[in-house]
Amino acid sequence: MLERLNEEKVFKDPVHRYIHVRYRLIWDLIGTKEFQRLRRVRQLGTTYLTFHGAEHSRFSHSLGVYEIVRRINEIFSQYDGWDEENELLSMCAALLHDVGHGPFSHSFEKVFNLDHEDFTRMVILGDTEINKVLRRVSEDFPLQVADVIAKTHNNKLVVSLISSQIDADRMDYLLRDAYFTGVSYGQFDIERILRVMRPGEDQIVIKQSGMHAVEDYIMSRYQMYWQIYFHPVTRSAEVILSKILHRAKQLFEQGYEFQYEPIHFYSLFKEDIHLEDFLKLDDSVVMFYFQIWQEEKDQILSDLCERFMNRRLFKYIEFNPMQQMNAWRELYESFHEAGIDPDYYLVVDSSSDLPYDFYRPGEEEERLPIHLLKPGGDLRELSRESDVVEAISGKKRTDHKLYFPADFILEGNTDATRRIKSLLQID
Repeated sequence: MLERLNEEKVFKDPVHRYIHVRYRLIWDLIGTKEFQRLRRVRQLGTTYLTFHGAEHSRFSHSLGVYEIVRRINEIFSQYDGWDEENELLSMCAALLHDVGHGPFSHSFEKVFNLDHEDFTRMVILGDTEINKVLRRVSEDFPLQVADVIAKTHNNKLVVSLISSQIDADRMDYLLRDAYFTGVSYGQFDIERILRVMRPGEDQIVIKQSGMHAVEDYIMSRYQMYWQIYFHPVTRSAEVILSKILHRAKQLFEQGYEFQYEPIHFYSLFKEDIHLEDFLKLDDSVVMFYFQIWQEEKDQILSDLCERFMNRRLFKYIEFNPMQQMNAWRELYESFHEAGIDPDYYLVVDSSSDLPYDFYRPGEEEERLPIHLLKPGGDLRELSRESDVVEAISGKKRTDHKLYFPADFILEGNTDATRRIKSLLQID
């Protein structure tokens, strides 16, 4: 039997109003140093440079995902087969699903070839405070939680609460990110969706009567990706952040003597990072180095850090390198000729999204479809019932941008810079 707190704890939350904690295990997990670290990791990375309110953390998002799963548990508890064991497992997985995220998350992972899911598993299974709390349930309970997050647990219904095309993770981040960026795109009727959720055999299903609420949710996700997550200004900041980390790593490999030794990055630069080193990294540590690297002797590192810290971002144009290969080659050569390193100052960035997909077995990242529960008990895949969803199903949209420092080019008055201006059509 789960130990209940003597008195329920609540977190005041702008999205869910209150987040309720009734069990000692959940309260103790929140109090671990590994979970508290998430207060120092922004949920949306560099998005705060585009939408100034986007300062919320992965800590608040993780609490939000837990709260949604807690509410789903209240609904599912009315049905046979959904017991306290499923409740506990799903709530712990919801709370801990992002505990392995590093600073600036996905940009950081790309540069150093990391995977936050690997580190999430290491935090849960390693010599950590979180592991000690989870083992109070049973010796194998940490492994069960890790398997749910990794989508390998044999209880597929529990997995679908945390990771599917309509899961607690997506529902919270859409609502939370919309709130903190100040936009209306991510709003949808979560109350209605929760009311029409039912436990299926292997995944969540939605009552037929809730189809329009799910349509709204999917379109909200579509809009958020293109208006917020893939915003070109945010991507410009990500490009610069990535180039800073690439430059610092290259300088380290070349034996460059930093004015202030980047000791927190050594294991990353050596590609031999251990959990203890990883958990010392957060947004504030990275920003500290960016601040002091503005004074470095290396002009590229210094300039990129100054741009990031003071929001002097790269400009951009629409540009598809596969269709404009000759222009790309000419630009690359002209940047070299102008003394502007194209490896750091001429960057193509591509973003793509698939808002909803039906089941495509055998494909990478198989997506289980959303099923509607008909009045007679039959299941019907969503896009076969919804004209709105059918219109966007399986349609992957991709956007290409070319990023560059317009100030460097406009300040130049050589044949090379004039050629660059002509190619980029800037004046």
